[in-house]
Amino acid sequence: MDRQKTIYADYQATTPVDPRVLEKMAPFWGKSFGNPHSSDHIVGWRAGEAVCMAAESVAGLIGADSDEVVFTSGATEANNLALLGLGRRTPDGRDRILVSAIEHKCVLAATRALAQNQGIAVETIPVDRDGFVDFDSLEKLVDERVLVASVMAVNNEVGTIQDIPRIAELLASHGILFHCDAAQAPCAMDVSDLAAHADLISLSAHKFYGPQGIGALYIRRDLKDSIEPMIYGGGQQEGLRSGTVPMPLCVGMGSAAEIVGSDEGKQERTRIAGLRDSFIRLLKTGDIPISVNGPVGQSRHPGNANICFEGCDAQDILGVLQPRLAASTGAACTTGIPEPSHVLRAIGLSKAQSEASIRFSFGRFTTYEEIETAARLVSEALATCVQFKPVDV
Repeated sequence: MDRQKTIYADYQATTPVDPRVLEKMAPFWGKSFGNPHSSDHIVGWRAGEAVCMAAESVAGLIGADSDEVVFTSGATEANNLALLGLGRRTPDGRDRILVSAIEHKCVLAATRALAQNQGIAVETIPVDRDGFVDFDSLEKLVDERVLVASVMAVNNEVGTIQDIPRIAELLASHGILFHCDAAQAPCAMDVSDLAAHADLISLSAHKFYGPQGIGALYIRRDLKDSIEPMIYGGGQQEGLRSGTVPMPLCVGMGSAAEIVGSDEGKQERTRIAGLRDSFIRLLKTGDIPISVNGPVGQSRHPGNANICFEGCDAQDILGVLQPRLAASTGAACTTGIPEPSHVLRAIGLSKAQSEASIRFSFGRFTTYEEIETAARLVSEALATCVQFKPVDV
């Protein structure tokens, strides 16, 4: 595949590393190397200082303090540490966990493991057709037996931005901890006060123009003794996640956090939302009707366009688009067996509608020219797919 000629429209899967982030990381692969946990010499001190500064930047993004940040390999590990860590030290009387119906699969898998191994009851919070938490249902589910509720800030498939303060207020009134998978949030919303609402927050650098392989879990300071570590060893990061942290990646995450949390990040969200809306508008001028899955307006990730091409097969469309346009479905399965997206099914789409849906996601380096070309390519691909669609006899 000629990557130079491929239009990238899968920013919610991963973002390219910003050149400014690469520049900040570069010295730490060579002359500024060092083990940040080596406390007996200046090379270790300098490395440790770089990691501390990165933690301050990540914490600052969400309104936390640096000592409340634990670096992980990504949001999947952060989600597992939060939920398995809490569940394995469940206090007496707190034997229930709530998860929204559209959580990432790693959250669903972690809580399923707790149900199987710890005997904790895991219950699902329904969502409406736009992916918003059903508050009437949530109010009926909460009680003093619930240990934690896990609700993602921004959905990775349909872009729904939840009302985090309202969820937090309801949970707090029952003494329920709030875990928030915020992997998609930094590029979608203002997260500067997220730590004021959630007790545990998962982040992933490669979702906001940082490097892959690094993430973080915010743990409210007084909760640290309530978390059972998943990785044991030298006791790094206050024993919550042993092992030498990858200093260059930490620096990269910190740099990316500073950029996305700046005024530039806010302006960027507005620009990208305009590009996304133009893409949808151009597609709607075509001959084949489309519908957008999820919410509209400011309650949606600015770069997200999850579109149903009813009567077509999403995989066929994506196949025709290669290698000119990179987008994705939400149906990837860890076993490699295709299955309908649990998110699209949870918001009320049929199996056929789910299998006809594609997530296009745009970002920092998307141009309007690419939007125009992408819309044209999709329209051409649709014509091809419809032309060769088998006819029932």
